[in-house]
Amino acid sequence: MHHHQPLARVHGDRRDWQNLHAMLPFLWDYRGRALLALGCLVLAKIANVGVPLVLKEIVDVLETSAQSASILPVFLLLAYGILRLGSSLFNELRDAIFARVRYHAMRRLSTKVLRHLHSLALRFHLERQTGAISRDLERGTRSVSSILNYMVFSILPMLVEFSLVAVILLSRYDPVFTLVTFGTVAVYIAFTLAITEWRMEYRHLMNTLDSQSNSQAVDSLINYETVKYFGNEQLELNRFDETLGGWEAAAVKSQTSMSLLNFGQGAIIALGVTAVMYFAADGVVAGDMSLGDLVLVNAFMLQLFIPLNFLGVVYRQIKYSLADMDLIFKLLEREPEIRDAPGAPPLALKQGEVRFAKVDFAYQEDRQILQGVDFTIRPGEKIAVVGHSGAGKSTLARLLFRFYDVSGGAILIDSQDIRGVTQDSLHAAIGVVPQDTVLFNDSIYYNLSYGRPNASRVEVREAAKMAHIRDFIESLPKGYDTMVGERGLKLSGGEKQRVAIARAILKRPRILVFDEATSSLDTKTEQAIQETLKEVAQNHTTLVIAHRLSTVVDADRILVMDEGLIVEQGRHRELLARAGRYHHMWQLQQEDNRGEQ
Repeated sequence: MHHHQPLARVHGDRRDWQNLHAMLPFLWDYRGRALLALGCLVLAKIANVGVPLVLKEIVDVLETSAQSASILPVFLLLAYGILRLGSSLFNELRDAIFARVRYHAMRRLSTKVLRHLHSLALRFHLERQTGAISRDLERGTRSVSSILNYMVFSILPMLVEFSLVAVILLSRYDPVFTLVTFGTVAVYIAFTLAITEWRMEYRHLMNTLDSQSNSQAVDSLINYETVKYFGNEQLELNRFDETLGGWEAAAVKSQTSMSLLNFGQGAIIALGVTAVMYFAADGVVAGDMSLGDLVLVNAFMLQLFIPLNFLGVVYRQIKYSLADMDLIFKLLEREPEIRDAPGAPPLALKQGEVRFAKVDFAYQEDRQILQGVDFTIRPGEKIAVVGHSGAGKSTLARLLFRFYDVSGGAILIDSQDIRGVTQDSLHAAIGVVPQDTVLFNDSIYYNLSYGRPNASRVEVREAAKMAHIRDFIESLPKGYDTMVGERGLKLSGGEKQRVAIARAILKRPRILVFDEATSSLDTKTEQAIQETLKEVAQNHTTLVIAHRLSTVVDADRILVMDEGLIVEQGRHRELLARAGRYHHMWQLQQEDNRGEQ
């Protein structure tokens, strides 16, 4: 297994570089600011490196003037203070200037991802839990922010500081000092990364076991009754304790490896500083160096290790962030399944005739849903489709709206293949009243006007009136501003359905689709809604997908579907007279209705 590891690593690294590269356009908007922040960063580091230089001068002046008790070098002390202040000032400036760059990049990326998610096909959204997507989204955008942060606040400053120190040490002192200092730094970095990499396994294990034990505990409490019925309290406790045993072992290893890391880091620094002191003291004794030089070299050495202290944490965070970022960029690379054909014109609506021409469709290769479905809905006609659940009725609506593309045959509106026109124009032509109406947790008015957000208040009220919900709304204490959903008002099934109908009316589509729009209502409400639908459908081309046959008695034509085939079609009377599948379904439902009353 292990010999594959380096290859996967290299591939992962390449992906990381690609992703970092993909981040650049988001920063480009504020390139001026980013450069300014970088300038501040360099200034802060120059001030930082200046501190030991001034310190050396102070020590040297004190050493030479100790015999001739002359005044203390006030100027040098002031310079020391100003440099310390400057270092802090430029650091804060860098943060303040960079904030806009960073948050703007996050915003751009979030918007881009959401737009992309809306363009992906329904299939993708049915396969994924929305919760998981929103977690990825949040973690992904956060990761962009943290990577920018670490780059600007940890990695670049470290590199700038190293370069400045290297220049000073090389230009003023024996190369041995540069060698020892940076040799120590290199050993320190290598040691830290190696141990951190090894410790990460224990952290992962801890987290996994922690959530596992947690879910076991919660599970055993949710199923309290079941646990009691079978007398399995001890079994549950043992499971829980076993998982926690593993967690304990991992936690102890994580802690002890942390101590090892800290001690190792301390030992490397101690060795390096000792070596530097040895060479410096040697230089002072030989008269090549002053006491101030010894202080300077020592101060540089210690100063370099201050930022390195957080290296382990930064390394770990960057690794996690790169992984999170990969999720987002992988998501952005997913091709939408349904796309407009290149140069597709908008749909040219004339009468609104809908034709299913020998349509085949399968969600998966092995599960054929529709086979050779062929029918035409003439302008202004109302066609109903009935059949048992799983016969492929709702699929018709999804295909007409082009949530999926047909596997064979074609769907035509006014003789135009819907695959050849823009999705936006297609969606605008079709109003759908779905099986279960989902309302936004906002005011009733917001939900009504969702059909056409720029509609005037008069039009919204007119639509509400046509859907017979206006009187109900106006009787509410807050009227149209009543909140729907969790707080305030809970709408009943029938009221929700009416909001959905009003919303569809307001959209003013040529083609209406009712997808089992009344299946969840009681008979009385259903009849009232039926009347509404009848009025609404008068001048529209209408496709009604029905569960209850009583709702489609008045249709111009009824199609009976079974296992993806149209097995019978005709008017209600003709189908009853034929005494076939429809007649059988009708009788079953009549018996059910008698049972209800």
